[in-house]
Amino acid sequence: MKEEQVILVNEKDEQIGLMPKMEAHEKALLHRAFSVFVFNDKNELMLQQRALHKYHTPGLWTNTCCSHQREGESNIEAGKRRLMEEMGFVTELEESISFIYKAPFDNGLTEHEYDHILLGKYSGEPNINPDEVAAWKWMALEDVKTDIAKNSENYTAWFKVIFDKFYEHINIKQ
Repeated sequence: MKEEQVILVNEKDEQIGLMPKMEAHEKALLHRAFSVFVFNDKNELMLQQRALHKYHTPGLWTNTCCSHQREGESNIEAGKRRLMEEMGFVTELEESISFIYKAPFDNGLTEHEYDHILLGKYSGEPNINPDEVAAWKWMALEDVKTDIAKNSENYTAWFKVIFDKFYEHINIKQ
């Protein structure tokens, strides 16, 4: 199976090339990504715990799903594709804000992403893919914020950045 390619971008999110995903993470090159946040009708966020065998941040809690766009794929198309692949459902998504972050990991890889936040609503149960997701739960945003403050080590780097800097952009109201 051919390794997935990521879209290399500049700081204006303009495509400057393609590269195998692992190579981009080894070289810490800026590439396009997205993070999906799905809320239920109680305005609780669906969190996922990353599968325990993932190559980075295994077992950590994070937003509903995240990944990388494919060449020619819109942010919304990519978010819906990955939501189905990881969580087993699709819902309408809307774009919120985007930002750049860089997070090195203990295994020598670095996430350096131009991350697009996508928001959606869904009140059903996911059908999680065990290759991607170990567990899931609904949590109120204030409870997530409190738990990140108390147990920061249980959450992914990008999720903590989003909660720290972009909380008002994900705190959607009914």
